Amino acid sequence: QVQLVESGGGLVQPGGSLRLSCAASGSSFSIYAMGWFRQAPGKQRELVATITNRGTRNYADSVKGRFTISRDNAKNTVFLQMNSLKPEDTAVYYCNTRRYYYSNYGDSNWGQGTQVTVSS
Repeated sequence: QVQLVESGGGLVQPGGSLRLSCAASGSSFSIYAMGWFRQAPGKQRELVATITNRGTRNYADSVKGRFTISRDNAKNTVFLQMNSLKPEDTAVYYCNTRRYYYSNYGDSNWGQGTQVTVSS
């Protein structure tokens, strides 16, 4: 089973930057892809960025051009560099896996997430 541990969140002013990290452990199988989700109060959890083990990246329109997802496949670790942060980016950020090509993003148990607050 995969365990997911997110870190790197915090309080930042609008226009600032944060770098989130997510470590996936506990599985002997390679992971096809990983992604970052976020959930703001009263809102649906949304998928904001994904990256496959071949390096193909996709972003939600709301973060495109500001966020960059990267990964270390050997360590099953994914990062999210967040620049030009806006108050609407405030949310709990979670990572999750797409363990196989035929599965969906979010096919592992959720970790605790890491809080990102963008405020003056």
